[in-house]
Amino acid sequence: MKANLSQIEKKIGYEFKNKEILFQALTHSSYAYENHQNNRADNEVLEFLGDSVLGLIIADFLCASYPDLSEGELSKLKSAAVSTSSLSNFAKKISLDKQIWLGKGEEKSGGRRKNTILAGAFEALIAAVYIDGGLKEATKFIGFHLKSLFEKIDVKKFFINNYKSALQEFFQRENLPSPVYKTITTKGPDHKKIFHVEVFSEDKSLAKAKGHSKKNAEKKAAQKALKNLLGRKMKALTSDTFLLKRRK
Repeated sequence: MKANLSQIEKKIGYEFKNKEILFQALTHSSYAYENHQNNRADNEVLEFLGDSVLGLIIADFLCASYPDLSEGELSKLKSAAVSTSSLSNFAKKISLDKQIWLGKGEEKSGGRRKNTILAGAFEALIAAVYIDGGLKEATKFIGFHLKSLFEKIDVKKFFINNYKSALQEFFQRENLPSPVYKTITTKGPDHKKIFHVEVFSEDKSLAKAKGHSKKNAEKKAAQKALKNLLGRKMKALTSDTFLLKRRK
């Protein structure tokens, strides 16, 4: 599958002066490796730059949008926005999953559905816009996605957290030892492993969960444990974070 540059430009509302930087942003390392004779650079360096540009723009957006929040609360909002799940969702909204260049092996293994690849391509695209058009254009591009994410949040009524941090904070408030995560079993071939994880408070089991990575399984276990402990409805914001109604 090959990228349609004009379609991408239309989706993001920006026309590149230097098309080559857009080509690079869409080139995964697997494609560059398999097609090294074309001297095509991959998007890893752009991804690195895009991560920093994104961090600056989000920090500025949050400070302007939520001036009354503490540094800790702003950090949690920022973490939600820059999470792999959020960035991969942003990528899908502009059909980036259909436009990136992947190597044959990565294509066969479902690379277009991998959140890490999509999030990386989105960060690379941010860097490409920044290099080609400057900070103003990059801010305009990202701003649309930030508004769509944060319009769901009324910070006067809800606070945000990620599941593992929230569980840790709950036990700290109760002056109890931190929860411990244990991998109970691991099943399946290397490329398709399923991790079964259990979270404990001392010797007491709080919850069990499974996932395609240890991190994912631990997050799901923390989510289940929180629902049991808090007895309050949690509203998912991303796959990693949730909103909890503030007590009056």
